[in-house]
Amino acid sequence: QVQLQELGGGLVQAGDSLTLSCAASGRIFSIKAMNWYRQAAGKQRELVAAIRSDGSVNYAASLTYADSVKGRFTTSRDIAKDTVYLQMNSLKPEDTAIYYCNVDYVPDLYKRPETVWGQGTQVTVSS
Repeated sequence: QVQLQELGGGLVQAGDSLTLSCAASGRIFSIKAMNWYRQAAGKQRELVAAIRSDGSVNYAASLTYADSVKGRFTTSRDIAKDTVYLQMNSLKPEDTAIYYCNVDYVPDLYKRPETVWGQGTQVTVSS
């Protein structure tokens, strides 16, 4: 069973930076995508950033960002550690939310892809 451990949330002021990390552990044959979602109070969960594999051995990543975070947030992956990061700069009060890591992976050769969610980490940005 694959588990995700998220670290890095906290309380910061507007304009500050924060980095979240999400480490995957367990039986993983390959990772297809590592994604960050967030859910603010009273709102639906939304995709913030995604990093996807093209399936090649050398792993050419495809990156996707929500319009609201483009130019401020950067996602990256440490392939050897099965860890994804979300570097958040120039934080705004509207970035306040619970941030969730989500990983699409293949548990074993010839197995179907599965999805696992992290427990979420609170990010609060004060004005």
